[in-house]
Amino acid sequence: MSDHISTLISATEALEAQKAPDASPLFVDCRFDLYDPDAGRRQYEQSHIPGSVHADLDADLSGPVGDGSRGRHPLPTPEAFGATLRDWGLHPSRLVIAYDAGPGMFASRLWWMLHWVGHRQAAVLDGGLHAWRQASGTLTDAVSDVATGSFRSRANPDMTVDVHYVEALLENVSYMLVDARDNGRFAGTESAFDPKSGHIPGAVNHPYQSNLDASGAMLSPEQLKKQFARSCAGGVNPETVMYCGSGVSACHNILAAVHAGLPWPLLYPGSWSEWSSHPDRPVATGG
Repeated sequence: MSDHISTLISATEALEAQKAPDASPLFVDCRFDLYDPDAGRRQYEQSHIPGSVHADLDADLSGPVGDGSRGRHPLPTPEAFGATLRDWGLHPSRLVIAYDAGPGMFASRLWWMLHWVGHRQAAVLDGGLHAWRQASGTLTDAVSDVATGSFRSRANPDMTVDVHYVEALLENVSYMLVDARDNGRFAGTESAFDPKSGHIPGAVNHPYQSNLDASGAMLSPEQLKKQFARSCAGGVNPETVMYCGSGVSACHNILAAVHAGLPWPLLYPGSWSEWSSHPDRPVATGG
């Protein structure tokens, strides 16, 4: 396997890992559609990589939304997520291969969350199901029985920041906030999902799609470094805060930064959906 197994695994490598008799990976199908939340489950039931379990963004990779003041996809408690991982059959040494339809936005949320609760044996299938099919990987509609796993979560609170941290950042001229949404939503010319359009003042725009090539695979580490250098003046550092609409595509930017060999940045899970829920928080447009 490649040196970047902690971030990405190719379809060819995943096919080889699937054949391991005593150390088969846990494949997790993360397909989801923000406009049709049940689509991912339907797609999983129609066909998936053999042995896969399904991760639903709303039910499995998020906690209760409540009144919405914590954003559209707040993190679940580490205990609740740990229980989900055990239900999927996760053991401490088992490799998890997260995949989605291709770009990796939803798979990267699971990848980040696994690291958050202390499971480092995790990789995103580079190119997703598209790459799997291109590599002649088989699909099935059969759902396998899963034996309960033994993994116990130990969350790392230093990987995230909250809204109060971000509010305090606005007083610091040297802070770096990076928004993973597309430019229309960042600039405020397009509205989707949230009550207000625009971005957190001082943020720069690095759409997660800029991490990908035309086929939907991740760019090389060298190309990613150049992309981040263009969008993030001064580069990515451990104090860089990644955000997006609801803490999902920001995980793709973290995945890309780590894959490029850059420092692991922070995640603001509430992101724009939390920030824009309060009428008194400042909003910037343009850019």
